[in-house]
Amino acid sequence: MTRTFPSTVAGPVQHEIVITRSRFITTVAPVTGVEDAERVITEVRRRHWDARHNCSAMVTNVLGDQARSSDDGEPSGTAGVPMLEVLRRRDLTDVVAVVTRYFGGVKLGAGGLVRAYSTSVSAALDRAATVRRVELTRVDVSAPHADAGRIDNVLRQWVLQHGATFDEPTYGVAVGFTLWVPATALGALRADLAAASAGALEPVVGAPRVVDVPTT
Repeated sequence: MTRTFPSTVAGPVQHEIVITRSRFITTVAPVTGVEDAERVITEVRRRHWDARHNCSAMVTNVLGDQARSSDDGEPSGTAGVPMLEVLRRRDLTDVVAVVTRYFGGVKLGAGGLVRAYSTSVSAALDRAATVRRVELTRVDVSAPHADAGRIDNVLRQWVLQHGATFDEPTYGVAVGFTLWVPATALGALRADLAAASAGALEPVVGAPRVVDVPTT
């Protein structure tokens, strides 16, 4: 079975809801680590400098085992931690969420704040495209230029049927194809490539790597 990891979001998303006259503007973005997440938080603070609060939560690392959150002036435990719990429930990593609150003059109470910040992040994530992460093995195939078009078509169809991904070809003395393949499908690739090339092409198997795969 192909090993899977926490997913991430494909790109930034911003969404706003109003609860009891307070505006909650959520920014969700993919990040490469803690420093990148802090950069996103700083940008949101700069953009919404006049807001009462800019609360945040982040989960980072490929295993999702690093996390931070901030209530940014809201009562302790009513903003950052509930936001973080939403990211955890969605099984996401390398993601940051910032909820900007423009106070509407009505206090929500601790329970109301927890619900508001949780709902804000959930609503934003509902609008975000996700990217699966799986451990795939690199496979390189080199083909003569005369056969490259046909082999390209064969490999592109093959990856669609076997949960693999396909890098763009490189052109030199020969045409190089790089695939990222589930370990369980390596035998099938060898057999199918041999059949397509009358045994002339042999895949070169490399090291495994965690690869982002867009959710279809």
